[in-house]
Amino acid sequence: MKIGVLGLGIIGGVWARHYHAAGVLAGAWNRTPQPDFPAWLPTPEAVAAVSDVIQIVVADPAAVESVLTRVLPALAPGKIVVQSSTIDAGSSAKFAALVAGRGARYLAAPFTGSKPSAEQRQSVYYLGGDSALIAEIEPLLALVSAYRFTIGTNEQACTLKLAMNLNIAAQMQGLSEALVLSRRAGLDDAIFFSAMAKNVGYSGLTKLKEPKLRAGDFSPQFSVKHMHKDMRLASRTAACDDFPVLDAVREALKTAEARGMGDEDFSALIKVLEQQ
Repeated sequence: MKIGVLGLGIIGGVWARHYHAAGVLAGAWNRTPQPDFPAWLPTPEAVAAVSDVIQIVVADPAAVESVLTRVLPALAPGKIVVQSSTIDAGSSAKFAALVAGRGARYLAAPFTGSKPSAEQRQSVYYLGGDSALIAEIEPLLALVSAYRFTIGTNEQACTLKLAMNLNIAAQMQGLSEALVLSRRAGLDDAIFFSAMAKNVGYSGLTKLKEPKLRAGDFSPQFSVKHMHKDMRLASRTAACDDFPVLDAVREALKTAEARGMGDEDFSALIKVLEQQ
């Protein structure tokens, strides 16, 4: 099967290059033109026309709907839409129905793992939908990922992704507060992270973000604006609008975005604390 990628941002662009290296990239498109990109095509419709599988990797439900509306006429039996944007369960159900209405098939495939993971083919997919379709598409997704979990329905896969991001965002806020507390006591970052490495609270997120926090490097691996969007979606999911940690981290991300940090890595949450 040949795959087309719609959305060449931080992750989509990395995956598309992996597909290209494997000889399976049929086409690639991005809202902001990138004509020098491998297999670039000028419209999403053109990508859908030449692809067996169309993978959507854009920002939010509105962006998915915009792209999907454009490619719907090119969908037909035999075509597969793999939706890898982080969206809510209700939107996923709506998009699945639109795709099915054209006789095509739909797979929810949200993922976890930031840019370094994508570059190393270490992304992790949460696959929700028909088991036969998952088995059919898994070898293609294996080209860009390390693990592929079968979750259940497409709605459940989308909700699990939001749950994972809530946990990550809460950890980032907690790590930022702990580091600022340590700094205000005059402790060196090396002491803080050495102690943290032997603490039960040490995590993969700490390992990933330590170099960025110590260097003050907020180039995006996963941006503030996208994490803020995910927390807004989580708040509207399954009556979770009264979760205290979710509320707190959503407000912190909102503040960071309002202060011009939207395109920075979400570890920039520490800057909000340092500015207080």
